[in-house]
Amino acid sequence: MDERANGDGLQRKLGLFPLTNIVIANMVGAGIFTTSGLLMKDLHHAGVMLALWIVGGLIALCGALSYGELGAAIPHAGGEYAFLSRLFHPMLGFLAGWVSFFVGFSAPIAVSAIGFTEYIARAFPSILHVGIFGSPFAQSILRFLHVTNEDALKKLYAILAIAAFTFLHTRGLELGARVQNFLTGMKILLIIALVTAGFAVGKGSLTHLTASGGFDFGFGGWKTMGLALMWIMFAYSGWNASAYVGSEVKNPARNLPRSLLLGTGVVVVLYLALNLFYIYAVPPAGMEGVVSIGGLAAGNLFGKSAETILSILISFALFSSLSAFIILGPRVYYSMAKDGVFFKSLAKVNPRFCVPSRAIVLQGLIAVVLVLFGSLRQLLTYMGFSLGIFPILAVVGVFKLRRSGRSVVKLPGYPVVPAIYILAGVSILVLSFLQQPKVSSIAIATVLIGIPIFLFFKKL
Repeated sequence: MDERANGDGLQRKLGLFPLTNIVIANMVGAGIFTTSGLLMKDLHHAGVMLALWIVGGLIALCGALSYGELGAAIPHAGGEYAFLSRLFHPMLGFLAGWVSFFVGFSAPIAVSAIGFTEYIARAFPSILHVGIFGSPFAQSILRFLHVTNEDALKKLYAILAIAAFTFLHTRGLELGARVQNFLTGMKILLIIALVTAGFAVGKGSLTHLTASGGFDFGFGGWKTMGLALMWIMFAYSGWNASAYVGSEVKNPARNLPRSLLLGTGVVVVLYLALNLFYIYAVPPAGMEGVVSIGGLAAGNLFGKSAETILSILISFALFSSLSAFIILGPRVYYSMAKDGVFFKSLAKVNPRFCVPSRAIVLQGLIAVVLVLFGSLRQLLTYMGFSLGIFPILAVVGVFKLRRSGRSVVKLPGYPVVPAIYILAGVSILVLSFLQQPKVSSIAIATVLIGIPIFLFFKKL
């Protein structure tokens, strides 16, 4: 196929290996390295937490199978935006892209950058005592904003990381993909080496799995598990990643489904192994509320020096996720602008580097704003609910594909697999709303605000 055969200025250069790396890099990021300690604070039971990670992995695999069929039939940039616009109505596609604009990519970029600073600060606490904000004027601003000097420095380092990778990915997809492949490979090796060494020579105990107190499986417990699963599904988000670059995939009918299934399958195994490592290293009570859980686990198993080294490695592993999100998000905004339902300037492709550079820069600016004004816990809750809505609607589209005879590749498991994903996704949203109605309502409001915005762009 001609590299420019898609006719939209983007080139079909991505094969199975870089596509699978994009999926893995999007999934393995801040979520798995930061949420397990936060989950334990609510669950108080290691066995329940591990079971929820297994359930989340099965849901993600059902989603990947469904998206493989969607991506093969609709191999265009934009993910849910492309699917919903073509299968149902342009407004649904726009709302999916609207949520992606603020929540789907910019917010995970911010979370990855914040996770990076948490781990690098655990390794080098002295970096939080640099006198950048030492002047009386700077201190008065920090006091007015109720921000400590340490918090301000963490935000600064996160912003610098976002700026560096935003610039990198305006230089072209091939350079970005090479960096992405390297970072992803290093991240997988890090997890494998960490888990292997932990169980081989670490001084932990699997009795931590049963050391927890009893868990209440009443309605309150189900609400807690629903919210926990929502956070876990955020950690698994990215199982649909290669669908977002459909216009740049070689032989999409073959490579898109395979990359989704391979990438998701690898990550499910890595996540279960890594959570077992955490539980083996740290008693449930010691895990509760700890963000940089990987560093704590390494310190418990191997000593303080290992904690420092691992914190450094994880901080740079988070670069891989940050980088992958910066690759994918702008393709959604580009696709929306190209269809005339977003700012037209974002449809411009850089003639030299063949990437939507304006969309990349705008996404970076939004991520910087989120770093400045949001905390990790706030962003995780808001993202988890917002990102759960439109993949459900997209998977419903599999039924429409089959009925209309438009499926290019009929993947196994139909209709059970998409039905499982839809039922699980709706259940998680309902339980999460009941547990956290305020934040969930804000997420719903974000979606609804997109309706008048869509009507505005349609009139232009």
